[in-house]
Amino acid sequence: MTKSLFSAADIFLHNQTAWDRMARERGDWSQPVSTEIIQAARAGDWQVQLTPAEMPSGWLPDVQGKRILCLAASGGQQAPVLAAAGADVVVLDASREQLNLDEWVAQRDDLKLQTLLGDMRDLSALADDSFDVIFHPISNLYVPDLHRVWSECFRVLRHGGRLLSSFYNPVVFVFERNEALAAEGLLKPRFVLPYADITDLDADELTKKQEANQALVFGHSLADQINGQLQAGFLVAGFDEVFHPHPRFLIERYMPTFMATYAIKPM
Repeated sequence: MTKSLFSAADIFLHNQTAWDRMARERGDWSQPVSTEIIQAARAGDWQVQLTPAEMPSGWLPDVQGKRILCLAASGGQQAPVLAAAGADVVVLDASREQLNLDEWVAQRDDLKLQTLLGDMRDLSALADDSFDVIFHPISNLYVPDLHRVWSECFRVLRHGGRLLSSFYNPVVFVFERNEALAAEGLLKPRFVLPYADITDLDADELTKKQEANQALVFGHSLADQINGQLQAGFLVAGFDEVFHPHPRFLIERYMPTFMATYAIKPM
């Protein structure tokens, strides 16, 4: 285990640069939706992805006239669809390149949405009680502390508003990522949860990841993910878990590793 020399600001700036690179390379979360998808959304036929599967019924049934914050959810995918479906959308993300993709779709298809460059832990640019919905697909693995994320979400949501959030089951961070072992169907535990690149990787592994401009990640505990929302004041009204459609790690063949929660700010 290495001793972390990274500040929160260091982590933010590194991950911001990494996501700018991924957006330019058009990774999975940087593929803007088509005009056909936008046209269908305008006609009332739409869906957005919190996980790779369809959202459970009732989690987001109607967005017409709703004020929605897409939190760390840029990339030209979710926000334009919600705007086309009739929502008043604000997108906040750390990556300028990711936000550019939302703006590009909005300009292409004559959509109205607002983009903000910022940190998901600091929503001070947004007023209290100003959103009906926060849509927060898998992204909080890029920040070291979730307390501020959940407390800021609670602050900017209106009473009765809902937080839809997804994250990885932290079990994916436990095992050695060894292709030879995986080929034999073997799992070798290596890391104790909660996991963090900056402290759990050895110095050489961490240096290689930095030099490759790969994002630094944090495998938060389920207590921080779920009980953290409860401590912020939310009531959890729904829970979902989904298998990875294209397993990257051996454990993902045997258990669902995408998790999602539907939480409500009480009236």
